[in-house]
Amino acid sequence: MTGSVRSRLEPVGAPSVDSAGTLGTLLAPVSRADEITDRLITAIAIGEYLPGSKLPAERELAASLGVGRMTVRSAIARLVEQGLLETQRGRGGGSFVREQWTSTSNASVRRTLSVRWESIRDTCDAVSRLQGAIAGAAAEKRTEEDTTLLRERLEAFRSADSGPQSQRADELLHLAICAAAHNETLQSVLFELESQVSIAAPAHLWGSTTGMRAMELRALADHDRLVNAICDQRASDASEIALEHARIDLELLEEALHRAGAPDA
Repeated sequence: MTGSVRSRLEPVGAPSVDSAGTLGTLLAPVSRADEITDRLITAIAIGEYLPGSKLPAERELAASLGVGRMTVRSAIARLVEQGLLETQRGRGGGSFVREQWTSTSNASVRRTLSVRWESIRDTCDAVSRLQGAIAGAAAEKRTEEDTTLLRERLEAFRSADSGPQSQRADELLHLAICAAAHNETLQSVLFELESQVSIAAPAHLWGSTTGMRAMELRALADHDRLVNAICDQRASDASEIALEHARIDLELLEEALHRAGAPDA
């Protein structure tokens, strides 16, 4: 996805089911800086920002998160203290992801995901269905130029290194599929829905480093089938493949929530 991200968090402290299966209330962060800290920790944990990647500049992060720069600066300082980030000065410097998950990540992931889990699940389902509709439209409307670009983007994903390069290649391939549908309204609705699932980054989540390569190989198999269906103008097949493929995001979020010690979603 592209463009700025404005996550729509449910009110902090909303009811949730605790580990005993009874209705409880998550401990609410006591300040806006606490909330943003939780969101950045979670964004790193679920792979919106991968190890080695650079966070956006403070001004850009503040705009996408809807807070002031001082709040973002405070949150970044806390992540540095926790060992998740490291800062580098000088030209090309900034805040870089050092670790994806530490012992302090569990509580932040639970607070951030649990309070909005029903909304996340519903929105992921809507994204999957819309991805299916877009892929079907792409199969019906694709041009020869679209076909060439799709195959180029597929090969770029195939040859990309695991991690940030694969994440970027995946984004470019899905943008090409959206463009092949030749429907700006469908594309804008999809981007809006995806922004509601995102925690803090204008990028698809990429999961944990331990299972990342397996997920990328699964995605490659889906991409192969999807691009071939679109290029061959098999709209029904393309729609079905895209719908199933898009459900990977919800699976990765479920894995993060379970790893954080939350009850079954």
